[in-house]
Amino acid sequence: MSQTVLKSCERCQSLPQKQELEGWGRLFLWLPLGHSYGKLVRVLGDSGREFQPLPQEQCVTVRLEGAHLGTFAADVLGALTDEESRATRVLFVKGDAEPGLRDFPRVGSLAQLVTMARSGWLVDMLAEKRITSHYQPIVHAKDTRRVYAYEALMRGFEQDGSLVPPGRMLTLARDADLLFQLDLAARLSAVREASRLGLKAPLFINFTPTAIYDPEYCLRSTVAAISDLGIAPSDVVFEIIESDHTPNANHLKSLIAYYRRTGFRVALDDLGAGYSSLNLIHQLRPDIMKLDMELIRGIHQDPYKASITHKLLELAQQLGILTVAEGIETPEELQWVRTHGVDFVQGYLIAKPASPPVALTPHFGD
Repeated sequence: MSQTVLKSCERCQSLPQKQELEGWGRLFLWLPLGHSYGKLVRVLGDSGREFQPLPQEQCVTVRLEGAHLGTFAADVLGALTDEESRATRVLFVKGDAEPGLRDFPRVGSLAQLVTMARSGWLVDMLAEKRITSHYQPIVHAKDTRRVYAYEALMRGFEQDGSLVPPGRMLTLARDADLLFQLDLAARLSAVREASRLGLKAPLFINFTPTAIYDPEYCLRSTVAAISDLGIAPSDVVFEIIESDHTPNANHLKSLIAYYRRTGFRVALDDLGAGYSSLNLIHQLRPDIMKLDMELIRGIHQDPYKASITHKLLELAQQLGILTVAEGIETPEELQWVRTHGVDFVQGYLIAKPASPPVALTPHFGD
């Protein structure tokens, strides 16, 4: 893995240093409005805290212990509206030093500071490589005994081995500006654990477009890991989550172009979950479309869902796009998608009797 790390993007690979929040220092708060500044000064005056008002800059500095940042910032949040909190910029500088140019990349929002102060467990999880993957089979619709591929599902583990659900990690990572690091850890885990388990089928990997600045740079560690592990690029399918896509179509197109130049395939995930599915189909021209489970749920008895899905499948067949129906849970749902030409299926009904998901014991690191 050392070779892969050397090829990593510094933005994705680096983690915030906890020691930046240790010891005494000054917290700088730049308020968006004079009204907001006045409210904060009144709150601080009533609290008896040591602070210095800088009215011309709409800035307040507060001297406090770094370990108490989270509690203090939460108190301040209670005095401001949500919009004011999001617009308030903050910076913690250790000791009595004045902020320098090297400090300003660390300036963030007040809400982000609170989240960062509470995100130590996720930073530890990433630093200790306690991110792993489970795999759910994607099988042929006509014969569910035949596995077509496996989708990598991110999981985290506490130090005692208890499971951490992906939703909890993703929510905190977004709020604490750790999405780049978590997305990279999930991608590397997906390929590493698939190789360790000896999975002999294509691998579906979720990725978050907003966690990638430049594909040539940010994705090179993932590409290097795939190459180092001897996985054929054609056996890797990167899934774009339709409900989590960046609104910048050009950015998405550059990601897809990079994947295709490198030999990978692309799937559009959760089709039907958002509001721009048709636009994404023609903009991204995916190799595979995955129909969202909410669209499939009870489709055999819902004429609206059936009509919408039928048209999407017609479109996919005309364009030569493979289709996967997600979340199959009843025999009736399975029968409907079989009858209407879905290529592959995925879900609890499929996984339980035919080919169970691969659940790992905790295995971390290189």
